[in-house]
Amino acid sequence: MSKETEKIAALQEENRLLKEELAEYKQIVKDVSAPIIPSIIPETILVPITGKLSQDRFETIISSLMNACYENEVETVIIDFTAISKKEIGETAVLGQSIDHLINSLNLMGAETFLVGFTPDFTQDLMRSGMRIRTDLNTFLTFRSALQFLIKKKGMVFA
Repeated sequence: MSKETEKIAALQEENRLLKEELAEYKQIVKDVSAPIIPSIIPETILVPITGKLSQDRFETIISSLMNACYENEVETVIIDFTAISKKEIGETAVLGQSIDHLINSLNLMGAETFLVGFTPDFTQDLMRSGMRIRTDLNTFLTFRSALQFLIKKKGMVFA
């Protein structure tokens, strides 16, 4: 084997290893940007959303949440958009549709969805995107207020 062939083989191996490492980092970013956190309330998960919102990203989040609901018999999903600002909003036109699709998908799985943390800018962008206001839409300013509502709804008492 010539030195040039050896160099090419070494570069190809390095390229393969770097691609594997990049794939691992991408998975870490996906996992961290919409973590699924068990709540103190049974059958309830908390999902803080961070990072840029796009239709592809929503599809990934929907898939993760549907799997979590199925595997853990989740009844309530509280999704927090507090960390989302104007710069994280991708295509405004599909934003409302994506959130509506998210809610509908979780409802079909039997999970009630609470949305929290809409800032004034985020809310305005949602309205401009054509998101329809649903009578069954549960929105709250914070995780805490959503949890308090749920505790009261379930008749739970914490000492």
